[in-house]
Amino acid sequence: MTQVDQLEQAILARAERLATEYRERAQRARDTILREAAEKLRLREQREEAIAKSLGDRAYRQQVQAEELKLQSQLDLLRWNLVREVEAGLADRMRAHRQDSTAYVKTLTAFIAAALAEIEHDAVEVRANNADLKLLKTHWEEVLAALPNGTQAQLGEAPIETLGGVLIVSNDGRIRVDNSFEGRRARLRSRLQQVILERLVPSGFDTGSIFGG
Repeated sequence: MTQVDQLEQAILARAERLATEYRERAQRARDTILREAAEKLRLREQREEAIAKSLGDRAYRQQVQAEELKLQSQLDLLRWNLVREVEAGLADRMRAHRQDSTAYVKTLTAFIAAALAEIEHDAVEVRANNADLKLLKTHWEEVLAALPNGTQAQLGEAPIETLGGVLIVSNDGRIRVDNSFEGRRARLRSRLQQVILERLVPSGFDTGSIFGG
């Protein structure tokens, strides 16, 4: 398994752990929303019991459907807020990884090597944020030694805006491989969100049958 694969697995594993931590909170929030909704409906039914007989079945069903839509909207908002919280935790994981310079240089080297395999172009420019450029300059000979023979890689002079990782550009500027944290997260987003939602809400957030059969 390559460094790139290992980092992807670490990101997914972190997402799973964070999702598990938030799941209990999510369930409590869900139960509270459902309980409050059921209580509001019960009180409303009591108040309207005197005139319920004069209401047509169609009007009543429309009222219930409106309540269900409102509740589902609240549950959807809760779900995506939790997803965003877990995704924010991945950025914290990346910041922590950058603190271990030895391991992080290996990760950056693996990102560069993976990009070279995709580009199939020996002459490339490696771009990174300011801190990572300084780190790469310090270990550049070590990085080059780990790349395929014949690789003509050079560090870009202007830093890019990114939390971490690298952007690889062919020397003619026609091909780019975005192995920055943001680029890789964007490519993995669908898979990450699927994993997070599976851990947070394995049976899904729904209104259940609190408003009737």
